[in-house]
Amino acid sequence: METVEIMQILEQGEDSKNQFKKNINNIDALAIELIAFSNTLGGKIFIGVDDDGSIIGLTTDDIRRINQLLSNAASQNLKPAINPLTEIVTINGNRILIIDVPQGINKPYQDKNGSIWVKSGADKRKATAREELQRLFQSSSVVHADAVSIQGTTINDIDVDVFRKFFKMEFEETIEEQEIPLIKILENMNLAKNEELNLACLLLFGKNNKFKLPVFLVKCVCYPGTSIDEENYIESQDNTGTVDEIFKKTNSFLNRNIKSIQGDQGVNSLGVQEIPKPVFEELVTNALMHRDYFVSAPIRIFIFSDRIKIISPGHLPNNLTIENIKSGNSNIRNPILTSFATKLLPYRGLGNGIRRALKAYPDIHFIDDREGNLFKCIIRRRLINEER
Repeated sequence: METVEIMQILEQGEDSKNQFKKNINNIDALAIELIAFSNTLGGKIFIGVDDDGSIIGLTTDDIRRINQLLSNAASQNLKPAINPLTEIVTINGNRILIIDVPQGINKPYQDKNGSIWVKSGADKRKATAREELQRLFQSSSVVHADAVSIQGTTINDIDVDVFRKFFKMEFEETIEEQEIPLIKILENMNLAKNEELNLACLLLFGKNNKFKLPVFLVKCVCYPGTSIDEENYIESQDNTGTVDEIFKKTNSFLNRNIKSIQGDQGVNSLGVQEIPKPVFEELVTNALMHRDYFVSAPIRIFIFSDRIKIISPGHLPNNLTIENIKSGNSNIRNPILTSFATKLLPYRGLGNGIRRALKAYPDIHFIDDREGNLFKCIIRRRLINEER
């Protein structure tokens, strides 16, 4: 690292990706720091630096000892092992040791007692909540939310007629021709396990989702102004059901709550929709397919007079960035669900949904809120604003 960059970090203070230590003597404490960074976004530990960012420096013996501690901690005191890098930098005659810990690809990492640590702002804490632990497993592709069995479900919880039509369309055969029980067909299609349906199955073919999956809905509200108003709104709607049903209801809500622009067209013309329909199709599909289903919360859509906001549970997975998704990159969070979605929704699964939306209407902004564990799409109602 360049000295100027280091000094900027030290001046700004500790945060989720930078930790300051005067010295390190305890191997267990070092292991916990490594685990927290590995389980979150990675980061750097600056040793020989006081809490306020002032440089104290290390002796040659300190550096030798800390390097040995690091080697032992990284290989023996956390599971699975990691490979952090070190760098010695001299600033104003004082040497500091910088440990660079990459974000782990085999999450969750744990200490020798089996505890899992994550970063929490500039500090760290144990991860104990079930949903949080599931997300750590999900990030390393060990488990996916859509594959999780829904306790107590049976084939009676799916709409057999809908599934029958889908199966015929997909395989050009009837389910009766398979000569095996329906539950076995579902298990062969990765939609059930041990005679219980998984989340993907209910999202695709469930008939009681309002009761079985009460939090996996899309809440839509249209407001007359530019902010949320609990008492005054134009329309509110909770969209439940299968992803196909939710998609249709949500797009219908969006399309009827925006305006058409006459422009140069005649007074008797229908006008042009201020935001093209493909934009809603792509963004709603993206929200349904890529939201984090380990988070027990709905997708929320707010229509304001100057913008439309789509808020999905779960930030972008792993190292995916906003620039990545604009370029067509993707990271499939719900592989079973997305594998079927191409047959039920306008979803191509090629990572181009965001690009198509931006091509149709460029005034869309994205926010990857990692602290709040949310992903937000903000569509500016530019044409409406220009009319005023």
